[in-house]
Amino acid sequence: MCEKIKDFMSDFVALKYDYVIVGGGSAGCVLAARLSEHSSNNVLLLEAGEDHPPGRVPPELLDSFAGTAHSNPRFTWAGFTAAFQPKPSNAADERKRPRYTAGRVMGGGSSINGMCANRGLPTDYDEWEAKGAKGWGWDGVLPFFKKLESDRDFQGPLHNVGGPIGIRRLFQDEWPGYTSAVMHAVEESGWKNIGDQNGVFSDGYFPLSINNIDDQRVSAATAYLTSEVRARKNFSIVGQATVQHLLFKGRKVVGVRVRRPDGEIDVWANEVIVSAGALQSPTMLLRSGIGPAEELSALGIDVVVDRRGVGKHLMEHPGVNFGSYMKQGARLTSGLRRQMLAGLRWSSGLDGIPEGDMYLVPTNKAAWHDVGSRLGLVMIWVNRSYSTGEVRLKSTDPTARPDVDFDMCSDWRDLERLVMGTRMAIKLHQNQVIRDAVHEIFPISYSPLARKIAVYSPWNKFQTWVAGQVMDILPVARKLIIKNLIADGPAIDDLLSDRSVVEQWIRSTVVGHWHASCTCRMGAEDDPGAVTDSSGRVYGVGGLRICDASIMPMVPCANTNLPTIMLGEKVASAILSE
Repeated sequence: MCEKIKDFMSDFVALKYDYVIVGGGSAGCVLAARLSEHSSNNVLLLEAGEDHPPGRVPPELLDSFAGTAHSNPRFTWAGFTAAFQPKPSNAADERKRPRYTAGRVMGGGSSINGMCANRGLPTDYDEWEAKGAKGWGWDGVLPFFKKLESDRDFQGPLHNVGGPIGIRRLFQDEWPGYTSAVMHAVEESGWKNIGDQNGVFSDGYFPLSINNIDDQRVSAATAYLTSEVRARKNFSIVGQATVQHLLFKGRKVVGVRVRRPDGEIDVWANEVIVSAGALQSPTMLLRSGIGPAEELSALGIDVVVDRRGVGKHLMEHPGVNFGSYMKQGARLTSGLRRQMLAGLRWSSGLDGIPEGDMYLVPTNKAAWHDVGSRLGLVMIWVNRSYSTGEVRLKSTDPTARPDVDFDMCSDWRDLERLVMGTRMAIKLHQNQVIRDAVHEIFPISYSPLARKIAVYSPWNKFQTWVAGQVMDILPVARKLIIKNLIADGPAIDDLLSDRSVVEQWIRSTVVGHWHASCTCRMGAEDDPGAVTDSSGRVYGVGGLRICDASIMPMVPCANTNLPTIMLGEKVASAILSE
């Protein structure tokens, strides 16, 4: 058999691995595949969720509509919540803490996300290097962006056709009615179609680059953990294996404690690489005694290394949404599952902010259910954000979720640009082409009930089917459901006329886009906020690296999946060259 999933604890007793990779996400799968290319490396990949070998991947994980996987509790971490809104300065913290979706399946976020395969801007990575991540400027990362991709549409010096991640686009003639209407309004507002968002870095609109081939998702798991890779004698995979904490000998990590359905066991390694994501990786370090000494001591955790940057500098892309109830002819066409097809990159012009700092994406289906299929969204987010939050332990219990606080719009530059974005979106929606495609236009304010219905279940499927039929037939019922379930905030006219209203609406409705990053950031050793060096080695600890979105010095102007895969490629290359 090519599949070597180890199901019994006894298999591990006498083994010591060269590399144990904790987390089979966007970077972990890459690391496992690349490090095991060298037959002298004995590599173990541990994933807390299910592992699905080639030929046995559930259809939800292959679906071009991401909501079928993203909203399914089978493939995500239970109990994860986060505060998005800015932290109150002189009042009790009563912010909502809605569910934050994080992948718990082989492939991690790449198996459940929106499949947007964009790199960001050269200025992002030049700023990484300026912040102390030596070798991570644009010239340093471009070879690895090229190495990972097989671009089906564009060639030339910025692209490659031989990498594991297939990338394509759905061009303008394939866009459904609502998307076409929004992008028509974008073009009439003065922006041009730049075609290739990964190779042309000016402002403009474009077909989204997606990691999706033959109408199926290309995740890090399907691209890198092929049957041939899984057949390597020096490579093992264990699914449903949750790492409780790191094991030390002095200040050197020598292994991990793993919990599986059949019990716990200690696994030994020459080097442990934590690739559990920007929320789980700092949590694992903190629980193991690596982090701010004062916080760890307050929880009764023995301090191994006092590194105050662990869990800090949490970044995301703060945004707001406008919704529309689409007319029948503007909805997804028969046979088209993909709902996000086009985007706009634009510059706010705010002093001191790099160009390309704002992003707009229409989506031709808002959610997996029958109400969502009738709703179009325009998502506006700050692509170059400055607000930072933190991840803190609430308990030493390995099963307890951390306290995740994004503190979005705590930096005035993010709030100011979302005000700009809100006004720009309202202006776009005044275009007659959009108005002809929809019945209602409204600012989104997600109610608790709307968030509850967003989670997949047979009951939610039934009740949203009923609601969808009623909303199509009865305009009065449609307005009532929208007002009470989806848009219970201010009217569009109020957002235009009163600055204080739009600011309060943004503060109360701001959301992220599942781009958590920067909680164990790379930097110089004398930078007190840095956690790792430029090859992911954790300062002050031997035998330990981190490789995932947590080591980004700042969140790039991109959906974070492709940059995270690039991180895996570049760190693997650094390890193999040592």
